Amino acid sequence: MKLAKSLLAAAVLTTSLGGIAVAQDKVTIGVSVPAADHGWTGGVNYFAQQAIERLGATYPNVEFVFASAADAPKQIGDIEDMVATRGIDALVILPGDPDAMTSAIKQVKDAGKFVTVVDRQLSIDGVENLYVAGDNPGLGANAAAYFKEALPEGGNIVILRGLPIPIDQQRFDGFMGGIEGTNITVLDDEFANWNRDDGFKVMQDFLTRFPDIKGVWTQDDDISLGAIEAIKQAGREGEMFVVGGAGMQQILQRVQAGDALTPIDVSYSPAMIATAIELTTSHFTGGIQVAGRYILDSTVITADNVDEFLDADSPF
Repeated sequence: MKLAKSLLAAAVLTTSLGGIAVAQDKVTIGVSVPAADHGWTGGVNYFAQQAIERLGATYPNVEFVFASAADAPKQIGDIEDMVATRGIDALVILPGDPDAMTSAIKQVKDAGKFVTVVDRQLSIDGVENLYVAGDNPGLGANAAAYFKEALPEGGNIVILRGLPIPIDQQRFDGFMGGIEGTNITVLDDEFANWNRDDGFKVMQDFLTRFPDIKGVWTQDDDISLGAIEAIKQAGREGEMFVVGGAGMQQILQRVQAGDALTPIDVSYSPAMIATAIELTTSHFTGGIQVAGRYILDSTVITADNVDEFLDADSPF
């Protein structure tokens, strides 16, 4: 959030050019996100509303319409209402289920609206004007690099995946490519739905079936918390380490404290929604070219740099 101005400047330099942006007297921007059903989406809701409040005060000619939805039908209904009754000029959307929502989002674009998609890629390429996301392949590759360093002789590991959508596959492929050619053995991988309770259940199953586990890759900090609880209840904390992703404050505090069970984390901040809203707003208020792809780095967070990522005000 503190980097908002530099992010906007960087976007002008790094994104591919789209149509000419023209400042307008009155602009309405719709923002649609999934409901806060776990820590990361809770962060998305928080940072989205924070950006809307800040930008609304800065640009009195810009009105924002915000909606959160528990499922794809509700989210589709929300964006249809934004177009039909609120007359939005642009849509910033983090689609809960991108496959189910691609057609509805394309209809918004076909209606002549500027569309920014965040985090989750649609099933049809080229629908959006702007795509903002974290580096999902990099998240997997950076985690793999740590596993190779921590397990130089190899060892058994398990993987708890997110949801069966493209960004999960990108993370998984990045990780598997990163450990290729090593003696690291993946005993099993299962979906834990980016959910703490599911992470607990899947990890319990792994602990029951596998007596020798050296490392656990969860790719997500919500899953990590469930997996950690299962490991502790089994009394096996000293046998393995857990690497997640996203930069949840609870995990970062463990990294800062030097907890051997959670030695590192990999960033994938929900604040990317604020970046997307800022960039979309600048398209209309400043005539800035922002069309293209804007990918935020996935950074390895260790005890040496964790202070840069800790934020007492963050809900995630």
